[in-house]
Amino acid sequence: MEKEEMDAALIHEEMAQQHKNPLVQRSKGGFITMPFIIANESLAKLASVGLIPNMILYLTKDYRVRVVKATQIMYYWLAATNFTPVVGAVIADSYLGRFLAIGLGSILCFLGMAVLWLTSMSPTARPPPCLHSTEDCQSATTSQLALLLSCFALISIGGGGISCSLAFGADQLKKKTDPDNQRVLESFISWYIALQAIAVVFSLTGIIYIQDHFGWKLGFGVPAALMLLSTFLFFIISPRYIKQKPHSSILTSLAQVTVVAYKNRKLAFPPKDSAGMYHHEKDSTLVAPSDKLRFLNKACIIKDREKDIASDGSASSTWSLCTIEQVEGLKAIIKVIPLWSSSIMISVSTSQTSFRLLQAKTMDRHITPSFEIPAGSFGLFSMVSVFITAGVYDRVILPLASKLRGKSVSISAKKRIGIGLFFSFLDFVVSAVIETIRRRRAVEEGYIDDPQAVLNMSAMWLILHHVLTGMAEAFNAIGQSEFYYSEFPSSMSSIAASLFSLGNAVGNLVASMIFRIVDDITSRGGKQSWVSDNINKGHYDKFYWLLTMMSFVNMLYYLVCSWGYGPSAEAEQGNNTNVHCEPEEAKQGSNGEQILNPR
Repeated sequence: MEKEEMDAALIHEEMAQQHKNPLVQRSKGGFITMPFIIANESLAKLASVGLIPNMILYLTKDYRVRVVKATQIMYYWLAATNFTPVVGAVIADSYLGRFLAIGLGSILCFLGMAVLWLTSMSPTARPPPCLHSTEDCQSATTSQLALLLSCFALISIGGGGISCSLAFGADQLKKKTDPDNQRVLESFISWYIALQAIAVVFSLTGIIYIQDHFGWKLGFGVPAALMLLSTFLFFIISPRYIKQKPHSSILTSLAQVTVVAYKNRKLAFPPKDSAGMYHHEKDSTLVAPSDKLRFLNKACIIKDREKDIASDGSASSTWSLCTIEQVEGLKAIIKVIPLWSSSIMISVSTSQTSFRLLQAKTMDRHITPSFEIPAGSFGLFSMVSVFITAGVYDRVILPLASKLRGKSVSISAKKRIGIGLFFSFLDFVVSAVIETIRRRRAVEEGYIDDPQAVLNMSAMWLILHHVLTGMAEAFNAIGQSEFYYSEFPSSMSSIAASLFSLGNAVGNLVASMIFRIVDDITSRGGKQSWVSDNINKGHYDKFYWLLTMMSFVNMLYYLVCSWGYGPSAEAEQGNNTNVHCEPEEAKQGSNGEQILNPR
């Protein structure tokens, strides 16, 4: 959900740049294509999100994979799911175009879900039933497990292509000459985000309910059917779509800066008053790069104007000379990496879905004597918490604080990132305490050897964890979004939009690494692993206390990174101390041109 919100700023800017082009036929694009684009990703979201929560049960019970290995598989799958949208955006923009990316993604996603459904239908795709006891059970063969993992891979790769839907929808509107186009685009984005949220809600309730009460055959068959419908709706009006051609990628631009800076590493810097020695874009007012990360400035030094500069003012070879804007764009990414890395720990928290489900299965989930919440549906409380926290912050806290102080009050993006990290720390504390109580209850009730037994402890205690997770995401995710957009040049909005998703992917991999290391160390010498297959015999409470300490250290790390970064562009603009120029401050030169000034 956060990625779609981050993409909105990019879409508005692209529309403004391409609004002047009247060459697109009026018979193509337009609002008539919106329902099909929105329906495509909404149905895809509805189909895919509901597969994740209960998948740990399919792996451990039907495929008889150990909990540790199954959890690692889920970590890798979540990491791939978060990483493929970044790759998908690059491939769509640079090679395939958004239409082909979404179309191929939809087909691959459907194939993955169809094969997953077939694994539940075909007995040969899974290990045979146990004969007499658990000792007679056979684990999945390499080929059986490979088939299942191929389903995960197809779904993740397909999701990466489908993630281009928001930008593709904007393509259908942004070239129209209608002056009301801005209002139509805003309406499309609002409906898009709202329907994605509704799809996730239905997925976390309806799909999981079907899996719990009707089994895997129907539980996997319904998502596959929804994905087939999604693909059909996308292609049914293919002739009406505006299909933009791919263009050069921002990643290529950043690679060019690195290569050219290395080529020119022995080149001497020009005198400080020689601003004309640096290459910049034709309409740019910037004539010299900043002094921070000065070695990268060699990428935009003009060695021989006749050879390096073409007749139209551009570089003769982009792999021999870059612009100031390209150099400053790479600097912006390098500067933001430490702060970005501090939020990886939140993804470690949100990726603990597999254990949360196993934990909920051992607790009393009844709301009434005849109704109980499916174990996989508890994630819905996190989403509700995100919506409520964001709404209360925007509509209650800020207006009330502004009224009390008599002036406009806002919390900076960096502070919101820090607040999110604090709530994530509290989440780890609460998770550790709840698991300590749950395990003690299992020992007292004599269920230490039976991880399937339902304890006399309400699963509603887990709601507190999900509320804190939602609050952490609401502050941190939105804070990251605004921070990246304010710090990066407008030409790098696509990179800003992908950083959050990339952070989630890295967080899933870090969580897998931590889990594996804890299992290896605590099981040495034949001891019971903290993350044992039997959660009552294991010590997941100690595992969460370890994550709590790591989260506390991460908060200190964030404070150091925030201090080292210095004032953000948002803060400097608010103070009106200097003319703001992305991503650095700017000051006026004697000839009226802007020269980047290091902070």
